[in-house]
Amino acid sequence: MSWKPEVIADNSGKWCGNALRFATREEAESQVRDLSWRWTAVRDTRVVESPDPVNYRYANGALLTLERCEERGDLEAARALAELEQARDVG
Repeated sequence: MSWKPEVIADNSGKWCGNALRFATREEAESQVRDLSWRWTAVRDTRVVESPDPVNYRYANGALLTLERCEERGDLEAARALAELEQARDVG
């Protein structure tokens, strides 16, 4: 399980997202809030649960793939996210 950010960015009222999936609701909310400040057309935001695996981390205003976390030496964060993902799969 993961969390995916979505936006409404036009008058259609349709929720749109992308491939970003986060381990926590808080990460997804922070990322979509940041996006809404940069995109002037965003009308609304939300975060929804997804069955997709976690593939990104958002911390201190930075968006990183889990692979990039490992490359930068942020192994502790990458491992914690992987463990969280495994625990959610078991539960």
